[in-house]
Amino acid sequence: MKKHIVTFLFSVFALLSANAQTKTNPQLSKLYQNYISVKSALASDDFKKTSVAAGEFLKTVSSINSKSLDEKKLNSLKSDAKIISSAKNIDAQRKPFYRLSEVMIAVATENKISEKTIFVQYCPMAEGSWLSNEKQIINPYYGSSMLKCGSVKSEIK
Repeated sequence: MKKHIVTFLFSVFALLSANAQTKTNPQLSKLYQNYISVKSALASDDFKKTSVAAGEFLKTVSSINSKSLDEKKLNSLKSDAKIISSAKNIDAQRKPFYRLSEVMIAVATENKISEKTIFVQYCPMAEGSWLSNEKQIINPYYGSSMLKCGSVKSEIK
């Protein structure tokens, strides 16, 4: 009888652990949505919209505690978002987006930040990657000049 109870409790614990790992973190999910806004604004060559989106990203990342994300990643994301939000032109906004994207790719790989598939895309001309909600390539590094340049490199489910 004791053996059955132990087996049952072990099974329940395993199920609870599995569910905890597959649950989306709401703070990181919001951060990902803010990231997508920055990416979309860059892809549409909209300097002002990019500044506003980066400001929202900065607000969200500043509210995340180090239990959800390690301090090094948090500091990197904050730094890049500040640079993007205060940059003087679209080209100056795109430069820190490389590192912001690399850190966000790591965050998405290590944590469940979306219920839907996340696409990791890459532009060989820019030599940079970014995250997207869709397979269609909409390049944030070149905007309208090379909007379709790139390919899907991987998927995060």
